[in-house]
Amino acid sequence: MSDLKKIYLITFLRAVATGAIGVLLAIYLYKLGFDPLQIGFAVSLGLGSTALVTMVATFFSHYFQRRFFLSIISFFSAVGGMCLALTHNHDLVLLAITFGMVNGMGRDRGALVVIETALLPSMTTDHERTKVFAWYSVCQDMGHAIGGLLAGLPSFLAFLQIAGGIYAYQITVYLYAIILAVTSLLYLTLSTKVESDRKIKKLNISETSKKILLKISFLFGIDSIGGGFLSSALMAFFFYERFGISASSLGFLFCSARILNAFSHLGAAFLAKRIGLVNTMVFTHIPASIFLMTVVIAPNFPVAVILFLLREALVEMDVPTRQSYVMAVIKPEERTFASGVTHIVRMGGWAIAPAIAGFFMHKMSLGMPLFVGALMKISYDVILYFSFRKLKPPEEEMVSL
Repeated sequence: MSDLKKIYLITFLRAVATGAIGVLLAIYLYKLGFDPLQIGFAVSLGLGSTALVTMVATFFSHYFQRRFFLSIISFFSAVGGMCLALTHNHDLVLLAITFGMVNGMGRDRGALVVIETALLPSMTTDHERTKVFAWYSVCQDMGHAIGGLLAGLPSFLAFLQIAGGIYAYQITVYLYAIILAVTSLLYLTLSTKVESDRKIKKLNISETSKKILLKISFLFGIDSIGGGFLSSALMAFFFYERFGISASSLGFLFCSARILNAFSHLGAAFLAKRIGLVNTMVFTHIPASIFLMTVVIAPNFPVAVILFLLREALVEMDVPTRQSYVMAVIKPEERTFASGVTHIVRMGGWAIAPAIAGFFMHKMSLGMPLFVGALMKISYDVILYFSFRKLKPPEEEMVSL
């Protein structure tokens, strides 16, 4: 099996685990006695530690063997998940979430994605780059979809009278940890080709690239704070509390959402070849945010589901296009740094926002974070368009010539 296919497989498995914990985390913590404010704080802790490790990957991963570095991060995540399942003590739960970089976003992001994103362009051509990123994203969201179904396991176990209450949730968290342990082992099977530029000991970033990264990172910061208000954990809690939906129903809902996400990535690659990467990012993202704002005022659960799924059919189309665009406008030797910096900014925004969203849910209304997050994302899209519409990736410059 080629390294590219192995990365696809690892990404899929990791996304299964991430998709499941993203749906269940807030509900699991709620059943452990956490209130919405504490839940938001817990999600922020997990994302905060993820951002910290992403920073380490950005500035120091070239000092280590990539296979080992990727494997050890997955191992720590597996251990953290195991500890999360083992204890009911609130302090130990928070420690496990932090140590294990538990991702309540429900999206596969972090240090592992930083390194994989930097590796993918070297495995293909400029014309096929966006397509490779699209399939990478498909693997993520198909994994997220299966993870969404896995989130229904507690209800299924209770139905079969195998385990009930908090114990059914613990079994699912154990499974989350086991899947991550498997990915840790798979990373060690990658070939030495992934170490091709490991001898680079000093980061030399051009002034042009610095300006691009500064501007685009600022914009990604706005988008990520908006996205942090809309983590899967908090979205699931919104549906759980407002409409009284069970964990199994939420699992099917988020599975459906991730399937739509997966198909949208291929649509994004198709669209990008015709209207460009920046246009695809912006003109699919804005309608998605508008659909989300209407979820807040939906009169009942069926209407809310329709609006939510319409949003999910569009919202992830900017992911492969965004990744491809950043890697295209930056020099090959700068890709790990660029991937890392943009991910750090995004992880930082995601880490800050859930605690604020939890406060909004606790003190104001359940729907307030959704409205605020959508508004911030629309602002990001408008500024992004006017800032980067003239900076073309190589394949688009060739077409314009």
